[in-house]
Amino acid sequence: MPRPLWMLSKRRPLSRIASVPRYEYRCRACGDTFELTRPMSESSAPCTCPQGHDDTVKLLSMVSVGGLASGRSAGPAGGPAAGGGCCGGACGCR
Repeated sequence: MPRPLWMLSKRRPLSRIASVPRYEYRCRACGDTFELTRPMSESSAPCTCPQGHDDTVKLLSMVSVGGLASGRSAGPAGGPAAGGGCCGGACGCR
């Protein structure tokens, strides 16, 4: 029986890569801002700042990602090129 392609690759499949998010916190006592890597289930759990203070608050992090995938053309507003229909014309519904 042939082996699956993911077993032949030296890279681990995405479903097996553990990803733990980083959260940003601020200490109310000293004003220090710091990051912690912890599971999502512990994101709101109390933590201590690097200076040892217990009065910390989790900050709201804002992430913005932009750009175009290679090989795609964009319309004037940065969206997909005009094609018509409900799905951009890919299904022939124009």
